[in-house]
Amino acid sequence: MTRFTPEELEAARDRLVPDVVADGLHVLFCGINPGLMTAATGHHFARPGNRFWPVLHLSGFTPRLLKPSEQQELLSYGLGITNVVARASARADELSAEEYREGGRLLAEKVSRLRPRWLAVVGVTAYRAAFDDRKAKVGPQERRIGETRVWVLPNPSGLNAHWTAATMAEEFARLRAAEGDG
Repeated sequence: MTRFTPEELEAARDRLVPDVVADGLHVLFCGINPGLMTAATGHHFARPGNRFWPVLHLSGFTPRLLKPSEQQELLSYGLGITNVVARASARADELSAEEYREGGRLLAEKVSRLRPRWLAVVGVTAYRAAFDDRKAKVGPQERRIGETRVWVLPNPSGLNAHWTAATMAEEFARLRAAEGDG
């Protein structure tokens, strides 16, 4: 993996990272917002220590462990990636409540247009802020966006110590099983 200086990472602040999307996906994974490493590389969940890619594989969504640079391969599995808030920041706590709400509105528009079977938001706090649902918990939600069902997954950031890679993979696998039933 390319090593970036602190100055190079800081220069990536506020950059936009293109979505990995297509119409009619099985699952559209939705991160909170791109981190600086993601913005610097242009690859989602690129920060070392982020458990998204290993958990995606451990849960059976992908047949092998993909690298962030292989993110386009997700489309061949009916999977995609977007974010609640498009702009990159060093930490999610740099985002305002207004950015989350506007991100939720734009995300709902995107989901209505792309029509994935499931929207999987990785991070219950981000989901609560974006959709003004303070009582949401990890798991399937009652909310639908058109015909798209919604599932909240644990945040795969290495900072999320409440979940191990194994327990995250179990939750991702619950979504995978539900997705297969749809």
